[in-house]
Amino acid sequence: MDMAENRDPHQPPPQQPLPEEPRHAFREEDEEPAYGVDPDFVQEIGDLLRDGRTAEVRAEVEDLHAADVADLIEQIGPDEREALIDILRPDFDGEVLSHLNEDLRDEVIDLFEPKELAAAVAELDTDDAVDLIEDMDEETRKEILDNLPAEDRALVQENLTYEEYTAGRLMQRDLVAVPQFWTVGKTLDFLRASGDDLPEDFYDLFVVDPLHRVVGAVPLSRVMRQKRSVRIADIATEDLHVIPVTMEQEEVANLFRQYALVSAPVVDQAGRLRGVITVDDVVHIIDEEAEDDLLKLGGAGDTGVYSPVREISRSRLWWLLVNLGTAFAAAGVISLFEATIEKIVALAVLMPIVASMGGNAGTQTLTVVVRALATRELSPSNVWRVFGKELAVALINGVVFAMLVGIIAWVWFEPTIGVVIACAMIINLFVAGLFGVMIPLGLEKLGVDPAVASTVFLTTVTDVVGFFAFLALATVFLL
Repeated sequence: MDMAENRDPHQPPPQQPLPEEPRHAFREEDEEPAYGVDPDFVQEIGDLLRDGRTAEVRAEVEDLHAADVADLIEQIGPDEREALIDILRPDFDGEVLSHLNEDLRDEVIDLFEPKELAAAVAELDTDDAVDLIEDMDEETRKEILDNLPAEDRALVQENLTYEEYTAGRLMQRDLVAVPQFWTVGKTLDFLRASGDDLPEDFYDLFVVDPLHRVVGAVPLSRVMRQKRSVRIADIATEDLHVIPVTMEQEEVANLFRQYALVSAPVVDQAGRLRGVITVDDVVHIIDEEAEDDLLKLGGAGDTGVYSPVREISRSRLWWLLVNLGTAFAAAGVISLFEATIEKIVALAVLMPIVASMGGNAGTQTLTVVVRALATRELSPSNVWRVFGKELAVALINGVVFAMLVGIIAWVWFEPTIGVVIACAMIINLFVAGLFGVMIPLGLEKLGVDPAVASTVFLTTVTDVVGFFAFLALATVFLL
């Protein structure tokens, strides 16, 4: 007899043992994000690799997601990385390469033979395959392409013909297109019969005319709710956001953001369907563009934590050299007031405060404006409104910090010095806000990326104006 039949219905059911938690997973009590690999797990794998216990390593990593494997490869020590790759090599998932940091990816790729890389690339979507091989040297790229199946090779080569950072490079070729005269029933039968020939993940069916031009799109959810006799063309979305193959990837990201798209068709000049861009591709673009702007604003170039030391040093050297030039410009302004500084030593103590506050305030404005330009939140229709708002903020902050610093200088040195530095503070913070808007707008008008050059000009302006205003006012009122 089933023991459950004799159990008191008023008693709670016996607790079942919880499944064992994977050692690489984050636990809620760890207060860590629920993704990636646990640092303890990385340490454990490192210890196993150093002890040569390859079978245990293989058992630990075989069920990891490709993104987590990539994290493990990135975080493991350089001495253990090659041994880990050797363990993964027999059943290596090509998607791991897509998740790897680009700088480290080159190092990992060098550990594989062209045939092994070709097998990994063949598993990827076209866009991921193109992203993987586009930066390889010509010889390595040719070897990989030669080892790809003919159909995959043709698609990858076609994508490579489009300009870098355009929709043509970004799109994937696996999609579902149906004729406009099909019914829902015919479409569902086609999907079921296609089986493994369908993309692994897709969200929309694209409706095409006899010339393969896109005339609409139908979300899968809408198809599933219709009767079999309904024509696909009758339920298609006509207000379709079509992306030309030549559209810049930043514009693609803005289009997805603006209209909350999940996927969008990519067409050639004749309007024929060439591929599709999905939201996961756009997330990558947004991350890439944000990182690029951040690195440029900081003068760090295109390098990251996995870049070689020599490359990092070279990318930052020219930026520091430019900043050295701006420092000498500021020093030239100071030299004009040598006599004033010699007589009033307190000025040398307080000068850096005026310049640094102006630089920091200007950088705040600059960051907001550069980001607004990148996301098209700032346009000719609202530029003067934003301009006025930033000037108002600069003036308010200038007055607040002028009072604070003026009082400190008043108590520390003398009342007149407090008044002088307060006036200089207002002037410099107002100028910082003014040029924090004007510089990126002006550079964009000239066709120069505001993220690249704005900080150099802003630093020069705030240093020169800050020193000049403070020392000139001190010369007038203290001598």
